Amino acid sequence: MTTTISHVTGAAPGSPSAPPTPERLSATGEGLRRALDGPFHDLKQRWRDTVTATDVVRDPAWSMEEAREWVLEKMLALVGRGFLTAGFPAAQGGNGTQAESVAQFEMLAMGDLSLTIKSGVQHGLFGGAITNLGTTWHHETFLPGAMQGTLTGCFAMTELGHGSDVQSIETTLTYLPDSDEFEVHSPHPLAHKAYIGNAARDGRWAAVFGQLIADGENQGVHVALVQIRDDDHQPAPGVTIGDQGHKGGLLGVDNGTIGFDHVRIPRRQLLNRYGGINDAGTYDSPIASKNARFFTMLGTLVRGRICVGGGAASGARKALSIATRYALRRTQFRMPGLGPEIRLIDYQTHQRRLLPNIAKAYAYGFAMNDLMEQLQRVTDAHGADPAAARELESRAAGMKATLTRWATDTIQECREACGGAGFLSENGITLVRQDADVFATFEGDNTVLLQLVAKSLLQGYAQTWGDMDLRGTAQATARMVGEAVVEHTTGRALLDRLIASAARRPEAAQLRARGWHVSVFQDRERHILQSLARRMRAASKAPAADAFAATNACQEHMIAVATAHIDRVVLEAFTAAIERVGDPYVRSILIQVCDLYALTVLEENKGWLLEHERIDNTRAKAISQAVLDISAALSEQAIALVEGLGVNEEWLNAAILR
Repeated sequence: MTTTISHVTGAAPGSPSAPPTPERLSATGEGLRRALDGPFHDLKQRWRDTVTATDVVRDPAWSMEEAREWVLEKMLALVGRGFLTAGFPAAQGGNGTQAESVAQFEMLAMGDLSLTIKSGVQHGLFGGAITNLGTTWHHETFLPGAMQGTLTGCFAMTELGHGSDVQSIETTLTYLPDSDEFEVHSPHPLAHKAYIGNAARDGRWAAVFGQLIADGENQGVHVALVQIRDDDHQPAPGVTIGDQGHKGGLLGVDNGTIGFDHVRIPRRQLLNRYGGINDAGTYDSPIASKNARFFTMLGTLVRGRICVGGGAASGARKALSIATRYALRRTQFRMPGLGPEIRLIDYQTHQRRLLPNIAKAYAYGFAMNDLMEQLQRVTDAHGADPAAARELESRAAGMKATLTRWATDTIQECREACGGAGFLSENGITLVRQDADVFATFEGDNTVLLQLVAKSLLQGYAQTWGDMDLRGTAQATARMVGEAVVEHTTGRALLDRLIASAARRPEAAQLRARGWHVSVFQDRERHILQSLARRMRAASKAPAADAFAATNACQEHMIAVATAHIDRVVLEAFTAAIERVGDPYVRSILIQVCDLYALTVLEENKGWLLEHERIDNTRAKAISQAVLDISAALSEQAIALVEGLGVNEEWLNAAILR
């Protein structure tokens, strides 16, 4: 049974006269899609109903210059149709919430990742910096152009000499009281901004991060709007722009370098919501601590990190959709006795490489929905709930690291699952693979982000966690009592009920009991966190000369606790999402998918579970067998499962599926 999906809820102004061909989905696929889209279904379905492949799918054979030209053209066209401007103030023409802006980013990433990042730089980073760090004057002056793309901009944070360590960047923003200006300067070549999207070709302005110097005192990192190209689109006086050229992916994004040689700008171009020079010519900020001010400013930009995780996951969904559809068509070898040829999807090894990753795609999708809603709650609180804001930053960091790592591995698995066909550019996977590669690096190096998650867990979300280096973390941990409070993403009552139900089951029946999964995930996180706290406590007592070595030795442990934490968060989000599904058949499939996610994670961590006597050899073997059995069972629902992932079939851009 199939259902034709074509329920446009209201076409945007300037919608194309020929909308996409309506998708023909199975009823199960439609139900799974609605469940996975969750609260963002209507918004995402509008994309599928009104945006064609021509709008968002790039020819992989195009040159770098052709890709750059196409990306700019398509971004401006989508803006003209009312897309991509969610998350901005309504007073300046914004047409959606912060959460909806992330949902739009996820949809765009199912088409072309260069186009996604181009919009991400223009709207999410440049426009987001103005929105979150600027005042009403900045909003009124710069946001309309930033939103519509008539004022193209960059997000100039990273420098050749400093990437993850933003606090140590060397660009200076020096206040000159005699002229009431700031002087923007790169003191040496390593202080030039690098890898900056929109810089090499299209950007006219930049949100420049630098050390604010006033009256001889460094007030820490601030952001100023600097014009980098004049009206003739030539570099502005004192500005040097370089083109970083051909990259390993994202050819449509014009990354470049920017250097400043004593460039003067008006005082009011400093984005001074959290601190700046007042009319009296002195520095003024509502936040006294420089460190607190710095982390408050960066915290307002957390949406970009959430978008990167969601965009990478969308790329993986696209690759899974291509590889799974191909596996349903492609045959290889015959049944014994010259019987019919066997489909790839019928081979156990093929089921194992695709179905567990489809299960993770669903799990991460539900966790992303939770994260997007959490972002909106923090945004709506307008700073009234600092603890929630810090928790959001930590979860965003962990989800970004987890999803981008998984996406990179999964896209490669999908490429191999399609054999030689997967290596042909015309079949779509190689373009996704090369474009998604750098997602593990930008918006925060994944290793650094996971350490931030561990640091926040160790300190129980203490207000000063972000201020501390490894030594400071160890000292703070020494003051803990050793018991960590585990924050849950879903209701405690639901989890307690599931755990209690699992405990009443015979041991043989616990393998597929959600309560058992939850309890093991929680126990793993708690044990790793407590053992890390003990190690950090011991490190804090080391002599000063040995402090770095002692705390540095805990870094792998920090990664482990962050990973266990995100695994548990994702499982709880999936568990809660199933409770909200009304269709009993769709719900029954999602229960199996969640079983597969949970058991796959347990199998991946089987060594730890055995070493710490959480399972025995018999159960370890049973977990692996269950992964195989559930993968085989779900392979019968393969087409519905990939329909549920939500990628419009027209957008797959794979010749092997045509």
